[in-house]
Amino acid sequence: MQDLKLNYIAGDWVSGTSEIANINPSDLSDTIGMFAQASADQLDDAIAAARRAQVEWAGYGLERKYNVLMAIGTEMMARAEELGTLLSREEGKPFAEGKGEVYRAGQFFTYYAAEVLRQIGDTADSVRDGVEVDVRREPVGVVAIISPWNFPTATASWKIAPALAFGNAVIWKPANLTPASAVALTEIIARQDIPKGLFNLVMGPGGSVGQRLVESPAINAISFTGSVPVGKGIAAAAIGNLTKVQMEMGSKNALAVMDDANLDLAVTLALGGAFGGTGQKCTASSRLVVHAGIHDAFVEKLVAGAQAMRVGHALAEGTQLGPVASAQQLKENLAYVDLGKSEGAELACGGERVTRETEGYYMTPGIFLNTTNQMRINIEEMFAPLASVIKVGSYDEALHVVNDTRFGLTSGIVTTSLTRANHFRRNARTGCVMINLPTAGTDYHVPFGGRGDSSYGTREQGTYAAEFYTTVKTSYISSGLPE
Repeated sequence: MQDLKLNYIAGDWVSGTSEIANINPSDLSDTIGMFAQASADQLDDAIAAARRAQVEWAGYGLERKYNVLMAIGTEMMARAEELGTLLSREEGKPFAEGKGEVYRAGQFFTYYAAEVLRQIGDTADSVRDGVEVDVRREPVGVVAIISPWNFPTATASWKIAPALAFGNAVIWKPANLTPASAVALTEIIARQDIPKGLFNLVMGPGGSVGQRLVESPAINAISFTGSVPVGKGIAAAAIGNLTKVQMEMGSKNALAVMDDANLDLAVTLALGGAFGGTGQKCTASSRLVVHAGIHDAFVEKLVAGAQAMRVGHALAEGTQLGPVASAQQLKENLAYVDLGKSEGAELACGGERVTRETEGYYMTPGIFLNTTNQMRINIEEMFAPLASVIKVGSYDEALHVVNDTRFGLTSGIVTTSLTRANHFRRNARTGCVMINLPTAGTDYHVPFGGRGDSSYGTREQGTYAAEFYTTVKTSYISSGLPE
């Protein structure tokens, strides 16, 4: 009998109205645990407790809040191997990536711990004599955080850390596919010197608990990462209450490889960008836009590199690609393989379900050739270990193809030309641009986000997070003259 992992509501660990099993995608015989599913009434209890606790937390001294966030981040980094193992076990990414994700998540907390001490306002003289102006930021209130399964610890942390740093309370609804990492992070937070009810973990299905959360008039802001349809639904629900929203959604990122590129570097960047995290990244390089002058040589090395990648158990030594996260994800991935073939693309390698020593959702990395930007495999986000090569005849055509999408999260170019690199940086219509780097991989101290259907609202991460997690107050003071 598996231990039942509980929700954390109003400062207490509580069961729910039902439970779900968490299954290891690398080994379907391995049940990680049973996880309680909260009811709508329990969600209401969490929100009410958060509203009370937020007032108390906002009144904490700066160093007291700083110590809380530093303690969370320091413990996460110290336990990166242990918690990374748990993350890889439930999500399927190779252990090195799981460990790295947890360590990076810890860095978010230590970064925002320092931001607690850097919250400095502005002063100005009024246009009116004898009046001074004070401008400062205050907490927005109670923040709902809805996080995805592909980065269950990092994405949640880059939302939770600034929310707490800027004085807010948190209601966290994680993805039901990866609840173990959510409970582990909550256990760390729950041990800190915070008011009862400030931080709440509410596990449950999106259709009921998630929908009630985003429709609640008691929520002041919603930070969401997930699919475009769900994001648009959240925005529609939130607007009725004029709730502040911040959303990171889909992508169709392109890496442009120019004829003057370092070939080996280009192949390495493409393989890492396309297949890191089993392709289950919003920053993955799913479109490889390759100049005709280097196309054939690039494709030869790219296919050889993909075929050499080791697919296996997430915790096995040497694994480069773990399983995809679920049976549903595998089904959708294989459907895209069939779609690409039906559209006339050539599947040069991979794209097949494979078996390993343990039963899991294993799939080989696939590469499509002879594709165009008009094919659905180059229009829709596949979220799979699949990449398409699009041949172009010039830099101008490459830039056009890169920008010809409804998304706009990341893009990249591989070139030794400073002129091309600089022109691309200025003209690629994406929120993040990479020069001679993979499209996947960002820093925590600078803004992250995109355009179009990729993002909505203010940027995440770095000092830019303050725009979402705070509200600005302008005070006018007339003190009179001293007697």
